[in-house]
Amino acid sequence: MSQAKKILIIDDEREFCVLIYDYLRPRGYEVAFATNPDAGIETARDLGPDLILLDIMMPGKNGFEVLKGLKANPKTASIPVVMLTALDDDGSRRNSAENFSEDYITKPVSCEALMAKIEAVLKRRGHIEKM
Repeated sequence: MSQAKKILIIDDEREFCVLIYDYLRPRGYEVAFATNPDAGIETARDLGPDLILLDIMMPGKNGFEVLKGLKANPKTASIPVVMLTALDDDGSRRNSAENFSEDYITKPVSCEALMAKIEAVLKRRGHIEKM
């Protein structure tokens, strides 16, 4: 990767955010995280990340509400969002797809599997070169 790709994690579980942060940083990614939905939306607008990892079950706004808000804002509408959640039901997957998420990953997930998904989305979107 020539320039560090920016990943934003929006998840209310701080320990999970730190785990992903600690995994991605040494692999050349610039990583930011927000542990509440409103801060996540604001950070997405300010940072302009290349990809957002978004939890669904959070206090206040849930991930679907955050996703709708991101896709409705011209500054964040084109940022690919990968839902990263413990919810593994068809309704949640359908809601995610209907609101234009790029992918859907269920927790628990290995760091290697998450990395593969991130790279696949960034390649599809032209953010990193295809190998």
